[in-house]
Amino acid sequence: MSATRIWTAPEPYDLRSCLRVLRRGPYDPCYRVEGGAVWRATRTPDGPATLRITADAGAAAVRAEAWGPGGQWALDRLPALLGAEDDPSAFTAHHRLTREAHRRHPGLRLARTGLVMEALIPSVLEQKVTTDEAYRAWRLLVRRHGERAPGPHDGMYVMPEPRAWCLIPSWEWHRAGVDSKRSATVIRAARRAPRLEEAASMELAAAMTRLQLIPGIGPWTAAETLQRSNGDPDALTVGDLHLPRIIGYSLTGARNTDDAGMLELLAPYEGQRHRAARLIMLTGRGPARRQPRFPVGDIARL
Repeated sequence: MSATRIWTAPEPYDLRSCLRVLRRGPYDPCYRVEGGAVWRATRTPDGPATLRITADAGAAAVRAEAWGPGGQWALDRLPALLGAEDDPSAFTAHHRLTREAHRRHPGLRLARTGLVMEALIPSVLEQKVTTDEAYRAWRLLVRRHGERAPGPHDGMYVMPEPRAWCLIPSWEWHRAGVDSKRSATVIRAARRAPRLEEAASMELAAAMTRLQLIPGIGPWTAAETLQRSNGDPDALTVGDLHLPRIIGYSLTGARNTDDAGMLELLAPYEGQRHRAARLIMLTGRGPARRQPRFPVGDIARL
């Protein structure tokens, strides 16, 4: 059995831009885009759920169909997921580039899933490795230790529940290419899952503090999590290898901007720094690569 909800989106509205940040690579077992529909498998407080979300040609009406024991929970929170609680009008551009990006992407809204662990665990897996390595680890672990997503879509999975993350044996982490530091962080977080989930309803400073009480979770991981779980427009990622250089080059032409320089450049956007960074990233600007790519490790071969 499925349930359906229709939500009238503000105009303009861009469904795919809103939800794209929830996708962990092209083969994410929890996220699919097919035939104009976005499919999302998620673990809610009420259990697994699958959502199929479509928008009409004008994007005014968004239709969601849900399956599974967590389906009603997901439908109840559909507007927040789709950015209804986000306010793009609060953004004021202070640079020609951000002004143009804001004009070109008027339908961008920040998604809010309300689910911390769902965003936190893949963010931990992305620590200090290439995105391809992290996406592979997420895909393998979810398919092997998660469960089939409810509903008609064959091949989608819901991520493991917290206890299941704790029970993954060391050789399975190893096979997925996850080192002991990251796997230990995931397990520590899973053991504190109820307390971490409370961060979804906290203000940004308190939520950042709550997540960083777990050893192995720093500002980078906390911000990447809260951008998705809380849809916070100011949750700027610091400690990233590439973002400061992209921001610096896009706004000033400088090639070696660090975190301090990025924070200075984005100071006029306080309260909206994540949105500013997101808009800058959408322009595709960035310095030409002048150093080797981050080396790809293969822990599973060790």
